[in-house]
Amino acid sequence: GLVIDGRTLAYALEPILEDKFLALAKRCRSVLCCRSTPLQKSMVVKLVRDKLKAMTLAIGDGANDVSMIQVADVGVGISGQEGMQAVMASDFAIPRFRHLEKLLLVHGHWCYSRLANMVLYFFYKNAMFVALLFWYQFYCGFSGSSMVDQWYLIFFNLLFSSLPQLITGVLDKDVPAEVLIAVPQLYKSGQ
Repeated sequence: GLVIDGRTLAYALEPILEDKFLALAKRCRSVLCCRSTPLQKSMVVKLVRDKLKAMTLAIGDGANDVSMIQVADVGVGISGQEGMQAVMASDFAIPRFRHLEKLLLVHGHWCYSRLANMVLYFFYKNAMFVALLFWYQFYCGFSGSSMVDQWYLIFFNLLFSSLPQLITGVLDKDVPAEVLIAVPQLYKSGQ
């Protein structure tokens, strides 16, 4: 593990030393930056995100964590005694730190699964609609006549673009929550 304080971190984040700091941090299983300023927190997250091309997650519980949460790809705010500033700046909010495991392993896995299925669904929905218009042009002799009334087109997109998301978002759970908590390796399969 690497433990670095704010004064030392100020030197490590200088442009000359940041690559060496990042190489050292990559060799460690955990890196703890203590007594650092909000700007330093955001600079560490930005350094990891930009240099390693990794997706970053920032977790904070107070106003001093807002800049770090905003720089990260995904921000989690913990509502606590320091106020609600971190929660207001974050993508996700949890009441206690112990809920982070369920947020990542269960809801993260389900989110990956749902997004992948919805991307495929939209691709095939639009491909079928374009194929229908394409074949209709052969039928009407490329006259440019409209195949369907505009109201039908509006209701088609409204029906097939809103209801499947609602149903999928509420009901689609490919693996039960208990199994996802018990076998954390399943999270990687979603990626």
